[in-house]
Amino acid sequence: MSTVFTYDVIVVGAGHAGCEAAAAAARMGAKTVIITMDMNKIAQMSCNPAVGGIAKGQIVREIDALGGQMGQVIDAAAIQFRMLNRSKGPAMWSPRAQCDRMRFIAEWRKRLENTPNLDIWQDEAAEVLVKDGRVCGLRTIWGAEFEAPCVVITAGTFLNGLMHVGRRMVPGGRCSEPAATQLTASLNAHGLVHERMKTGTPVRIDARSVYFEDMELQPGETDYHRFSYISPLRPLPQLPCWTCNTNPEVHEILRSGLADSPLYNGQIQSIGPRYCPSIETKLVTFEGRDSHPLFLEPEGIDTNELYLNGFSSSLPMDVQIRALKAMPCFRDVKVYRPGYAIEYDFFQPTQLYHSLETKAVEGLFLAGQVNGTTGYEEAAGQGLMAGINAAKRAASYASDSAYEPFALGRDEAYIGVLIDDLVTKGVDEPYRMFTSRAEYRILLRQDNADARLTPYAEKLGISTEERSVRFHRKSEAIEALLAAARKRNVSPREFNDVLAEKASKLLSHGQKLFELIARPELHLSDALTTLPDFGGIIEEFYPSDSTDREEAIEAAEILLKYDGYITRERAIADKMQRLENIKIRGRFDYPSLTSLSTEARQKLAAIDPETIAQASRIPGVSPSDISVLLVLMGR
Repeated sequence: MSTVFTYDVIVVGAGHAGCEAAAAAARMGAKTVIITMDMNKIAQMSCNPAVGGIAKGQIVREIDALGGQMGQVIDAAAIQFRMLNRSKGPAMWSPRAQCDRMRFIAEWRKRLENTPNLDIWQDEAAEVLVKDGRVCGLRTIWGAEFEAPCVVITAGTFLNGLMHVGRRMVPGGRCSEPAATQLTASLNAHGLVHERMKTGTPVRIDARSVYFEDMELQPGETDYHRFSYISPLRPLPQLPCWTCNTNPEVHEILRSGLADSPLYNGQIQSIGPRYCPSIETKLVTFEGRDSHPLFLEPEGIDTNELYLNGFSSSLPMDVQIRALKAMPCFRDVKVYRPGYAIEYDFFQPTQLYHSLETKAVEGLFLAGQVNGTTGYEEAAGQGLMAGINAAKRAASYASDSAYEPFALGRDEAYIGVLIDDLVTKGVDEPYRMFTSRAEYRILLRQDNADARLTPYAEKLGISTEERSVRFHRKSEAIEALLAAARKRNVSPREFNDVLAEKASKLLSHGQKLFELIARPELHLSDALTTLPDFGGIIEEFYPSDSTDREEAIEAAEILLKYDGYITRERAIADKMQRLENIKIRGRFDYPSLTSLSTEARQKLAAIDPETIAQASRIPGVSPSDISVLLVLMGR
């Protein structure tokens, strides 16, 4: 007879999506269990031991602002931090951190094990249990049964995972870890349709065999920037990375193995990531190039294992090693294991609502790579949202009240852009977030994620008291600085010495401080150090050595410098919001609307958009189709 356990929320998988989902649901008061095949691999960084980057860093800041855990875990495990895109405007600034892989796992496990309402179960999920169109639990391969009104699937690359090195194929969800072979069929039985996707990872190298003198050093940064709004500065030693380049000899060796490459011999049929291609794909796509940059990155402070970013490959093992040895820095290289590709099952995200609940089964949520995304950050953002909505759904059942799903708009968060893109457009390749995907990126900066999202975290009950106190202090400090800058008149006598030092046009008469700060060469810190009365404002909120102080000053300066751009983009977003407010789900029988194009009828019927604005973003739905819907709504 099976052992039965009762919960409010079950989370399947303890990767980046699963950890955020479980932590959020539990902190919202839902009795939660997270089921993982290996407790020693919780939040395993399957590929690069780094988090963040262009647009991805903004997502992590949003996760933190919304009460998630990833930002704090990164800061605790970071061994190199950099703010990317500093040469561009602040809308493009993106934090990135190299992490100690083992400490990242240990920090996440410690947090999960000490989260109230959260249990961990080591097992493999085999079957989702459904009754009358609603999920009611889950059964594992060991026969344990879990009853719950909500289940979140975050299985990553484990669903029927198949790894490739050359012509060799080995079932598995990750190197040396078994695949989950039963769950896909269970989801299929309840109406969810799966497809196949591919990703890959590079070779791992022994640092003792590398000639670092033949590489270029890439140090990190040590200023006040971090991922979490409430973390202390990075506690671990900060390590460098290194860069090098492939060469024609390397390319010739790699080309010799293409006939045995599973990407080109027909062995792999699924589509891989466009924006993180394998080295063999680079050779084919960019045939005329004789070199490609590579980045050698440490895996931790207590290991010799190094990650070779840019050398993802599924070529035969001997080809990979011979190609590496053709580079001076790797002439005597020793590897821990070769790179490999992996194919796995995923589910088209058009089968989901914006809450990440499936349309086929009430109470069943999907998050992470099973939705066709790639990247720890995209997975974690989805996991957080799925966990929040699963807890809300479970609470509505318990109290017999209406369920109000939580979703973020495209003008509120990159997480909102991510989920809207997924459920509206679907995917034909692994989805990766870029700043270019967000039409309101001036509003969605890394510096203001807390201003955008922490009020939601407070309303949802997942903001700690510390986070709320620090958020409101920062908000008040920023408002005080802005108000004073708009009011304070600066005389030539007070500021011309600073202007001369900055090679900026001197003042001939008084000018408002906010107009001065708008000059590119000037910074708010110049005024804080030069004008005692103005500098005293920030002292009322923070001591001189506070990292929060520097963040508040930076945020205020950005608001002053880019006020016109921000105001204009906010107006555009508000105009589009009117269409977001026109609800159309369940209002139309699309196949019968002959005034719509055939493609529009098919796409609208399949996706059943929530609003007119979402309908307008569906590929194949034209502006004239939207006009028809607006006319019909008027009727």
